[in-house]
Amino acid sequence: MHNVHTSELPSLKLPTGTHILLSGTVYTARDAAHKRIADSIKTGEPLPFDLKGAVIYYAGPTATKPGAVIGSCGPTTATRMDKFAPMLYDMGVAATIGKGIRSPEVTEAAKRNNAFYFQAVGGAGALAAKYITSMEVIAYPDLGCESVKKLTFENFPLIVS
Repeated sequence: MHNVHTSELPSLKLPTGTHILLSGTVYTARDAAHKRIADSIKTGEPLPFDLKGAVIYYAGPTATKPGAVIGSCGPTTATRMDKFAPMLYDMGVAATIGKGIRSPEVTEAAKRNNAFYFQAVGGAGALAAKYITSMEVIAYPDLGCESVKKLTFENFPLIVS
C-alpha cells in the first residue's frame, strides 16, 4: 500500500493494480456538475476550482448527519462522465475517482497527460466517508447532492485502474 498525496500525482508513475491511500484535496462532481463545468469552459466563464492538478471524485454524498463531516460518499459509475473526462484531463486534471471501466478515449487521455483513474470500492459509501476529514460546498448548491464539494481525504483507499 502506497501513501500518496494529491499534490504528488502529476509527478508519479503508478502501475495499474497498485493499491494506494490518497490524502489531500479532492473535488466531487457528477453528471450535472460536469455539464456546467464543460459549459463554463466553452463560454470562458470562471470554473469552480482550478483544474490543473485537480482530483475529481465522481460522488454525490448523501445528507450529512449531525456531528458527521459528510454523509455516505461512495463512487458513481465513471462511464457517465466519459464524454467530459478527456477534455478535463487535457486541461490538467491529475486524476479521477469512480467505479467501473472507462472508454478507450478516456484511457488515451489519461495516458497522454500522465493522469490517473482510481477505482474506489462501490457499495461502501458509509465506510468511505470515514476517510474524509472536511467537506465544503463550493459550487452549484442548487444541484443538492450533486453540487461541487471540496473534500479533504485522509488515507482514502483506492486502486490504480
